Amino acid sequence: MDTGHLPFDGRSTPDDDLAVLRLIRSRRVGPTTYHRLVAEHGSARAALEALPAIAAAAGIPDYEACPEGVAAAELAAGRKVGARLIRCDSPLYPAALREIDGAPPILWVRGDPSWLSRNPVAVIGARNASSLGLRMARGMAAGLGEAGHTVVAGLARGIDTAAHNAALPTGTIAVMAGGVDVIYPAENVILAAQIAEKGVLVSEQPPGTEPQARHFPTRNRIVSGLSLAVVVIEAAHRSGTLITAKNALDQGREVMAVPGHPMDARAGGCNQLIRDGALLVRSAADVCTALGREAEPAGMAETAPVPLARPQPVEAGQIEARILSRLGPSPSDENDVIRDLGLPAAAASAAILSLELQGRLLRVPGGRLALG
Repeated sequence: MDTGHLPFDGRSTPDDDLAVLRLIRSRRVGPTTYHRLVAEHGSARAALEALPAIAAAAGIPDYEACPEGVAAAELAAGRKVGARLIRCDSPLYPAALREIDGAPPILWVRGDPSWLSRNPVAVIGARNASSLGLRMARGMAAGLGEAGHTVVAGLARGIDTAAHNAALPTGTIAVMAGGVDVIYPAENVILAAQIAEKGVLVSEQPPGTEPQARHFPTRNRIVSGLSLAVVVIEAAHRSGTLITAKNALDQGREVMAVPGHPMDARAGGCNQLIRDGALLVRSAADVCTALGREAEPAGMAETAPVPLARPQPVEAGQIEARILSRLGPSPSDENDVIRDLGLPAAAASAAILSLELQGRLLRVPGGRLALG
């Protein structure tokens, strides 16, 4: 029944938590269908009443929406574990996440939900990370935190765990595949408790839900959807990390990657991302520069994060003109050009390809560009 995306409409009739939960937990109602039904009927309660007729028209006889008792039990389970329900019509719901296609209609959170909107940047990567990758993750997360960013990751082994640990002093968000009270992997129980105290745990799944394979891709879209940018540190080809990076591109988020040795399989995904247009970054300072703010020295971070200005859309022709203005007959490093101009990596990559096809730009070995 997923039929397309409609943005949240603040004019909808107010609903209670029970009606919202019943609608999103009803059979064949995913996030996209939820938003369309509420937009069409004005409220979750009205959509619930219309569901049986809609299902019958679609050839599904005897359709029943999620029973009230099931939704009430979920609310009770959330209260029991100290979790809070945040609906997409709440001012606590992160605005960046609300913008994405198929935004989760509800979030269960443990901790302070204000972290969800404090300049989040995702730091993700391989579960079987190298010692160098773990060190990079710790330095990246600590630097981003000191610059006023909240670090987002998925509480997985490896890069995610290192990033969360390093960002505990400055705030971190753990997006979970199962319920906010079901810690996976189990070895991160203490870390999860620390995040609930110094940041926030978040999930769209009901409390008590054991994570299953199908939950991880949907979890990944929240990781990227919450974030201003996604930084990838070590990722193999065809890994879940690359799925998150693809989600980020689809959602209009900046994708950045730390390069690795060509012979290291754990670096294959990062090198592929850079080849395909992701911004090459070596430190938190590079990330902050790309996002339009300066990284601060350790211990000099502001006590309250400053909101970042969202980049305004730029026409493709303007991007091409800006790239050409930066080039001359002597080759320039492609990543330096993109960074100096402050262009989104995906848009810059498309413009460079277009200019190359037009014969107005030449790619020179070594990742350099020159006028054609």
